[in-house]
Amino acid sequence: MNAIKAIFKKELLQLWYDKRLVTFLFFMPLLLLLLFGFALKLEPENVKMAYVDNDRSYFSNMIKTALWSDGYFALYAVKDKADIVAEIRSGRAKAGLLIEKDFSKLLTDNAQPEVHFFVDGTMPSLATAMKNNSAMMTDDSVTNGMYFLDEDSENVIIAQEPFIKTTEVLFNPDEKETWFFLPGVIGVLLMQVALILAGTAIVREKEQFTLEQIIVSPISKTQFIIGKITPYLLISFFEFYFILTIGWLIFDIPLPASAHGYLLMLAFVYVGAMISMGLLISMVSQTQEQAMFLAIFIIIPSILLSGFIFPIEAMPSFIQPVSYLLPFTYFVEIIRGVLIKETLFVDLAMDYIVLLGFTLFFTILSIIRFRKYLT
Repeated sequence: MNAIKAIFKKELLQLWYDKRLVTFLFFMPLLLLLLFGFALKLEPENVKMAYVDNDRSYFSNMIKTALWSDGYFALYAVKDKADIVAEIRSGRAKAGLLIEKDFSKLLTDNAQPEVHFFVDGTMPSLATAMKNNSAMMTDDSVTNGMYFLDEDSENVIIAQEPFIKTTEVLFNPDEKETWFFLPGVIGVLLMQVALILAGTAIVREKEQFTLEQIIVSPISKTQFIIGKITPYLLISFFEFYFILTIGWLIFDIPLPASAHGYLLMLAFVYVGAMISMGLLISMVSQTQEQAMFLAIFIIIPSILLSGFIFPIEAMPSFIQPVSYLLPFTYFVEIIRGVLIKETLFVDLAMDYIVLLGFTLFFTILSIIRFRKYLT
């Protein structure tokens, strides 16, 4: 019993003197709890909707007003149907509305005109929510004023609904959840490999007191860093294409021919960002436990705040900037755009640039930190 007490006391004292670890144990869980308590919401507001109103009548305005006044959709005008699809493909809009030029004429003739509603099927849960909220345009408060009767006409038949709303799900018409989740899973696994393995690479040498021996050896600092990160780079690239291939073969994830070049660039910039971040974690950590806590502190918010599971649009405005400080957010945007929507490079270029910027930023910080450690 005395031996157990002695070891117990020793562990508590060792933990207490590791101030960084104590901070991670108490501060980080509190921060994550508050962050997720505010951020995790499934119902977004002000969902961007691109619309084309070729009728521009009192009746078409009734439909737009019903959608706008509900607060769920934020409408903005575009030129034609092709623009609606382009806006949804690029991610600038999540939904679209098309009202044809003869809407009022057909309506007054009781000919049941069509109103076309488009939704982005990339995120099935959001697509379902948008379809449910689009029911506002067919509410009785809107349609009651759209019935017409000519008393001089005979055998007039009034349709049950004055107009027909047609819904088209774009890019993921079957609303497959696997198409939504599995592309992001690739990024999660790569993040784990990079942050945990690369994050413990340097600090492990510190703990084993071998870093000083390596430094005074004939090998240069650049050769040391390259030799350290190369295995993790190769593993990450292999995992990227391995998981992608398995997803394509087993779960029928779309893999357009036009996507291969974009995927290679994505693997390069994202793996670079993750490996460089892992190195920085390893540089600032004194123990492997500290490195692991830092890696977990980055992984969990990345999964929950990046749009991988919950739509960023549903998060409060003061939380959303945090999402754009996470490299995984840009990975999710790119890989879903490339695989599911075949988004044009011009619409994804900024995401690539930001990931490359993360790589350069973390690499420079790692080099500066490494030099300070040597001095």
